[in-house]
Amino acid sequence: MRALAKTGPAPGLELVDVPVPRADGDRVLIRVLRTGVCGTDLHIDAWDDWAARTVRAPLVLGHEFVGEVAAVGPDVTRTAVGDIVSGEGHLVCGTCRNCMAGRRHLCIRTVGLGVHTDGAFAEYVALPESNVWVHRHEIDLDVAAIFDPFGNAVHTALSFPVLNEDVLITGAGPIGMMAAAIAAHAGARHVVVTDVSEPRLELARKLGATVALNVAETRIGDVLPGLGMTEGFDVGMEMSGRADALQDMIATMSPGGRIAILGLPTGDVPVDMSTVVTRMLTLRGIYGREMYETWYAMSVLLQGGLDISPVITHRFGYRQHAEAFATARSGRCGKVVIDWTRETL
Repeated sequence: MRALAKTGPAPGLELVDVPVPRADGDRVLIRVLRTGVCGTDLHIDAWDDWAARTVRAPLVLGHEFVGEVAAVGPDVTRTAVGDIVSGEGHLVCGTCRNCMAGRRHLCIRTVGLGVHTDGAFAEYVALPESNVWVHRHEIDLDVAAIFDPFGNAVHTALSFPVLNEDVLITGAGPIGMMAAAIAAHAGARHVVVTDVSEPRLELARKLGATVALNVAETRIGDVLPGLGMTEGFDVGMEMSGRADALQDMIATMSPGGRIAILGLPTGDVPVDMSTVVTRMLTLRGIYGREMYETWYAMSVLLQGGLDISPVITHRFGYRQHAEAFATARSGRCGKVVIDWTRETL
């Protein structure tokens, strides 16, 4: 089968022929239909310091996907050939303290699909049945392909109650945009999204942001009076991984405010702990999705009318992978999807 792989410890990816995985035991073989390009994939493509420390080539990339079940192993009981499915890309051990307690998203021995083991940028991928999410209602395939980052957005946006609250989201990448849509759908009073990319800020407005603010031109505090806000934001969602974004967020939170942090910084982040303490702020780290409560919430949100489709701005065939990656890296787009049923679009 054709697959997009990191073939050696250097920048770049190649389309190669690799064996089709087997549907042994409890594993499900899935014919891949669409994949989403993630920031993690961009790091592996570029072969930066993180990728060089983390990835062992050769490796098939990709963890955001939707596909059709092609075969099931003899121990599979709930998934059938022909099902349309997405996959949870965090493969957990099942035996550590957190796994045994049902907190699988906290597994200390998590293995990442497309990072530590061959992933979904291929014509077929195989996963344990426990990592397969069957779509029981009609769903757009492009949206189903980005269920993984959609889950990150849901996990972050619903970490704290947002009904009637004022919400600040720093970072208008695809996950930040989806978080804005979720917060608005869940009843937030105001949703302020910050970034420096005007194309992404415009997308954030389409997805439900009350204000999409270019922080290269305007300070966050300057928009509060026009929104009738006098004490700061109730809920913050840090999506950018930038130290200055977290610092600005902490400075504009109301007393008792709560911050969910998804963005991964590349270095140390100085934090004004005196403000955290005296305003009694809560900071919570977010990684991945709660398995599988977040997946259930994703499906229900879509059934309830949430529309995240505007976040998908570009689509490519699998032979156009270089163009797809360049587009995703540009910072002037939303989510980029690759169609594995077509060479070009």
